[in-house]
Amino acid sequence: MNYTLHQLQIFLKVTQLKSITKAADELNLTQPAVSIQLKNFQMQFDVPLTEVVGRKLYVTDFGNEIAEVAQRILNEIDLLNFMTLSSKGQISGRLVISIVSTGKYIMPIFLHDFLKNNLSVELVMDVTNRTKVLESLEKNEADFCLLSILPENMVFENEELMENNLFLVKSGNNQIKIEKSDNNLFDKIQLIYREEGSGTRRVMEHYLKRNNFNVRKKIELTSNEAVKQAVISDLGCSIMPLIGIKNELIVGDLKVVPFKGLPVNSTWNLVWNKNKRFSPVAQSFLDFLKVNKQTIIAENFSWTDKYNILKKRKHSLSGN
Repeated sequence: MNYTLHQLQIFLKVTQLKSITKAADELNLTQPAVSIQLKNFQMQFDVPLTEVVGRKLYVTDFGNEIAEVAQRILNEIDLLNFMTLSSKGQISGRLVISIVSTGKYIMPIFLHDFLKNNLSVELVMDVTNRTKVLESLEKNEADFCLLSILPENMVFENEELMENNLFLVKSGNNQIKIEKSDNNLFDKIQLIYREEGSGTRRVMEHYLKRNNFNVRKKIELTSNEAVKQAVISDLGCSIMPLIGIKNELIVGDLKVVPFKGLPVNSTWNLVWNKNKRFSPVAQSFLDFLKVNKQTIIAENFSWTDKYNILKKRKHSLSGN
């Protein structure tokens, strides 16, 4: 056999994505280049590794076994590169992270200094919905996943990062006065939801159910950015994570509305498969977070203290 590391990388990516086109995009190669290398790799085996039925690519059982071996080989290559650069005081390798869409407001901040200090680390960060993040966690495809609500019925480990506080938010142009104790508020205003399955939506629906609030009119949108723009346009109000609306609060496009029982909070967690065998880069990043996360939070998220006073008042009142 005379396969190359490049062919192993291509074959592994194709088996992970079940698509030559997607593999080519992620590897920054042309589709013909991926097809040729995949064909050359597969010709070295007497048993088919993949097959195409209709227009869909499937990986055979033998192909999955070869993919597991390919992953182990590439992991060892990463380790070799790590050891070489480590002797020079550097870290090298690929760090793969899958995050829910709202996590884009915090994950780059937690990554910044680590990547700045380790220029040879290659970051692959998939920003997607909760369902796909959980799938990535279950299949052990990413080093880490970022979630605001921990998964159910999965075996995992996690590192808490920071609170995720959600507030009632309205347009800066909305002149409607909202009373903090109006039990019929959500009968009167249009409430904007995230899509089904979103962690933000789950927290929001739990809050509404716990307080027996009826919702008469609602809009459903598929991203935090879409919800934000809808609220700015005064299509309705929403219960949103504070971290995603900093700039809009500063310029007055959005306003936080004090309301009973709010803010509600979840916690951002870095999560990984319990059976995960960390690469040196992944282990280094986790060690970095454990040491530096409080400093990162203090330096980058202290602006939330102004709004979290509402949370402290809420707890104080509930304790009386």
